Amino acid sequence: MTVWDDLVGQERVSEQLAAAARDADAFVTAAASDAPPPEASRMTHAWLFTGPPGAGRNQAARAFAAALQCVSPDRALGGAPGCGFCDGCHTALVGTHADVSTVAAVGAEILVKDMRDTVRKSFTAPANGRWQVILVEDAERLNEKSANAVLKAVEEPAPRTVWLLCAPSVEDVLPTIRSRCRHLVLSTPSVEAVADMLVRREGIEPDVAASVARATQGHVDRARRLATDPAARARRATVLKLPQRVEDVGGALRAAQELVDAAAEDAKQLAEEMDGKETEDLKAALGAAQGGRLPRGTAGVVKDLEDMQKRRRTRTQRDSLDVALADLTSFYRDVLALQLGSRIALANTDAEDALERLARSSTPESTLRRIEAIAACGEALDRNVAPLLAVEAMTMALRAG
Repeated sequence: MTVWDDLVGQERVSEQLAAAARDADAFVTAAASDAPPPEASRMTHAWLFTGPPGAGRNQAARAFAAALQCVSPDRALGGAPGCGFCDGCHTALVGTHADVSTVAAVGAEILVKDMRDTVRKSFTAPANGRWQVILVEDAERLNEKSANAVLKAVEEPAPRTVWLLCAPSVEDVLPTIRSRCRHLVLSTPSVEAVADMLVRREGIEPDVAASVARATQGHVDRARRLATDPAARARRATVLKLPQRVEDVGGALRAAQELVDAAAEDAKQLAEEMDGKETEDLKAALGAAQGGRLPRGTAGVVKDLEDMQKRRRTRTQRDSLDVALADLTSFYRDVLALQLGSRIALANTDAEDALERLARSSTPESTLRRIEAIAACGEALDRNVAPLLAVEAMTMALRAG
């Protein structure tokens, strides 16, 4: 199993990255032996990975980081970097490699204080003598100050530093940054490719794999979660019943409240799993005894952690709502397909009866208005409208049709 095996339906991108990793490996080998470095035209210091949600932008970037850190002895015998088994590949893939730093948005933005230490590290030599890799998972969430910090680092990088930026599209990244990056576009993998991956890699039954791959329309992470997590399947089933519950005002408002409460519960569960341990680990690192007082001057550090945890809870709730909105959009997309007599395969075959009832009782125009209402809800959440207000406005619009 190589590091490229997790890139579902991205053969062209895998080939480009594998070629760049071979050139990068040749450069490092030549430098270690004092030989003249080969021309590494397929390798560069900054990469921008773009593609729709679920295409695997972050997975592609992490696989490339692993290939750059590969220390497999097979390379001396002509093997390609990115074996997937050596210490360099393994630690890069699981996120523990000393020379692979990952930055992700905790809240709505990546703040400059979250980037400062990483930018500083990007100018240092790699500890293992290969590459210093900086992976920014949510480059579209860089605010003005943090984006300027990244720009300065990308403009004048250290010789062995590689920046890997991930965003939905090139327009989500500052022109001054994207103009200095090599651009790779990932596409949504086919339903068949996702189903095949679930069967081979996760041991999922073929019928179940095909069903969840259709339901998520090629979103790899969501398909994997639906296939392996009964709670995720239960939440999706609840969301797909929402269109049948908005026939009156009271039902619409109750459905909105339940949707927001479910998202809040997701955030609470994550907080319970992570916040307590993070706080105790930090206090121990600061020298506080078990249950004892913090040393003087360290309260600000704990406050920063609490602020980060609060931002993460907000982000988790928003991510949960995003999944629900995507499920609702796919439901009404299926309704529209039935109304127009389209031959495209339905995504939600497990709700076919409800789809047919709604298709018969409404018009394509009303279905389009409902899809627009779901998109408007997402835009309102992007503008930090209170989740309950945004979702209530959506469910009332779904009722009106």
